[in-house]
Amino acid sequence: MTLKYTKDHEWVSVDGDNATVGITQHAQDALGDVVFVDLPQVGNDYAQGEVAGVVESVKAAADVYMPLAGEVVEVNEALRADPSLANSDPMGAGWFFKVKLAEPSQLDGLMDATSYEKFSAAA
Repeated sequence: MTLKYTKDHEWVSVDGDNATVGITQHAQDALGDVVFVDLPQVGNDYAQGEVAGVVESVKAAADVYMPLAGEVVEVNEALRADPSLANSDPMGAGWFFKVKLAEPSQLDGLMDATSYEKFSAAA
């Protein structure tokens, strides 16, 4: 399994040609208490960088971008029912959606954990 990060503070856990996507600890810290998530529809295809959802907190709303091109195959209904999962466990139970990758080579353009830590520390 490979874990990568985007400059928009999404994490991507890749297993074969499938990926799970969520927001990073840094993103949830910046947002504060998450009160609503708008998740993509299963079956929709997205290009890399396209807005796939929205996360709203008591402080702000932020777009969730598709880190890799692909088709949404599952959304986290538990997160829709309890948006606070994005705060309490953003890298686990607070995942947003799963994608069947269209272009796995796009992974090469994402950051590893060390690069992301440096990037988010400078943000």
